[in-house]
Amino acid sequence: MNKRILFTGGGSAGHVTVNVALIPKFIEDGWDVQYIGSESGIEKQLISAIKHVRYFGISTGKLRRYFDWNNVKDPFRIVKGVYQAYQVIKKYKPDVIFSKGGFVSVPVVLGGWLHRVPIVIHESDMTPGLANRIAILFAIKVCTTFPETKQYLRADKTEHIGAIVREDLKHGNAVRGLAYCHFIREKAVLLIMGGSLGSQRINQAVRAHLTDLLSHFQIVHICGKGQVDSSINVRGYQQFEYIQRELSDIMVMADIVVSRAGSNSIFEFLSLRKPMLLIPLSKEASRGDQIVNAKSFEKLGYCEVLFDEDVTGDTFLQAIYRVYENKAKYVESMKKSEISQTLDKLIALIQKVSK
Repeated sequence: MNKRILFTGGGSAGHVTVNVALIPKFIEDGWDVQYIGSESGIEKQLISAIKHVRYFGISTGKLRRYFDWNNVKDPFRIVKGVYQAYQVIKKYKPDVIFSKGGFVSVPVVLGGWLHRVPIVIHESDMTPGLANRIAILFAIKVCTTFPETKQYLRADKTEHIGAIVREDLKHGNAVRGLAYCHFIREKAVLLIMGGSLGSQRINQAVRAHLTDLLSHFQIVHICGKGQVDSSINVRGYQQFEYIQRELSDIMVMADIVVSRAGSNSIFEFLSLRKPMLLIPLSKEASRGDQIVNAKSFEKLGYCEVLFDEDVTGDTFLQAIYRVYENKAKYVESMKKSEISQTLDKLIALIQKVSK
């Protein structure tokens, strides 16, 4: 009988990309692969595109640090999600559960723990988020991207793995990317990513300075679900809500990148040696993990950082131009990085702890 693995994680693409990298490897090795995510989140869209994976949607809620009327309803949604996950796990009987985080993972981890299924968690950021801080209590192993994360966790269950970069990024093709966007080779390409959920502040800044930017760059703007401005139709500017299959081609063809500072994305840019302008989510909009990530990369010479509240007036334009002018310096710094192939290491750890 084939071994069985259950994946979970969602809410944003950052909580899914590592799973997307792992799943094909387990399928190739003959494992039976299942996934529990939210009923309508981005994880359903991403995982549904992978063959031979059965997807189960469950109820989920968000644990907020601020007052919101949904804080009254969400505990009931979480309880319902725990019950649903418990039932799936009871029927499916996985040998191991791998969680990438996000609030949908909490009910799955609790359901798995109640069935005594070994649980492995991956924490991308330097400091664990609230969902993972809860889930870690029930895990047998916690894998980290940053070595510094160990100081926040129990040493006996922590394993520094490093960054997980998707295999398909190695096969990106700039010529295909140019064709997909109807771009020419002779002009630089600026890739702008506001995260899978988009960033209104970044989107507004791009569109406010579009004429100036287009005088220097061709622009691929991944602006998030529901945030494409259909009134803008100019040569050299391509908007997308989200790119999946062609993303590796788009990333390879880009000369520089403007992005939020989610750990998975910035390590992918690092692996491709792409100079970055990072605009981390502010502490008002997050727990501050992206600020820590961005400062770490800035200290290593991989990027320039522009804080969210400073994306005003000409600061956005000036920061982009500085990154482009100094791109060779950033590339040289990134060449010194010790980012290595860690996917096999993580797979071996998951296999080791499985029942």
